[in-house]
Amino acid sequence: MAKYKKKRARELQHDRFRDTTMSFLDRLGNLLEGRGRQILYGLGGIIVAGVLIFVFVKWNNRKNDEARQALGRAITVTTTPVMATPLPGQTEPTFATEKDRAERAIAEFEKVAAKYGEPYKSESRYFIASNRLVVDRQKGISELTELAGNNNSEVAALSKFALAQAYESDGKYDDASRLYSELVRLNNPAVTPETANLRLAKVYEKQGKKKEAADVLFNIVDAARKAKGADNQPVPQSSAAREAAEELQKLDPDRYAQLPPEISSLAG
Repeated sequence: MAKYKKKRARELQHDRFRDTTMSFLDRLGNLLEGRGRQILYGLGGIIVAGVLIFVFVKWNNRKNDEARQALGRAITVTTTPVMATPLPGQTEPTFATEKDRAERAIAEFEKVAAKYGEPYKSESRYFIASNRLVVDRQKGISELTELAGNNNSEVAALSKFALAQAYESDGKYDDASRLYSELVRLNNPAVTPETANLRLAKVYEKQGKKKEAADVLFNIVDAARKAKGADNQPVPQSSAAREAAEELQKLDPDRYAQLPPEISSLAG
């Protein structure tokens, strides 16, 4: 009797499992009954969405490549030589004047800015403003001032640097030194603190602030010569640091002599 009860209990447990399972499957069947078309539509929608994403990514990559090439062609214009009289046998394109080159560059960058989105639009606007300094200086300064607050940090830094250089060449040294000092604090790779400090030192020198200029130059070179990488080896000095050393040697030889010795990055 005891054996029977155990056997029956197992049978009942099995029946309950079967009944529960079948009940769930029946409910699922009822739920999906008549909705096969909807399920197929849903699956089809997922597939179509995936295809659209794939197509968009390919289109976006192609568009970005196209924008980069267009921007590169425009930049090439800005590096084209200016020659009033081309050399005999000259086959490469040239411009007769700086103004001619700037006007052509502006036209090319305007095409890029009108056709493509960010970051190419903002980058093109920076180049337009920079070249505008040659054609219409006040308008160029106005455009660079606006771009100095651009959301693209690199464009903002480059615009601020170009604006500072424009002020420096116009003899507005206080405005120039203010912008160079801001760039030092920004610490943006587009305009490194070394580069901004080098220009700041040159502005101080033009203002007759010899000690301030020497201090800035000394700090640039001192930090560069002491800098070490993750492997504890000397870091190669930048062109700005080397130029700063040359400037300091001319400006204040005694201060230059206080610098730590230069160690080659290949030493050791």
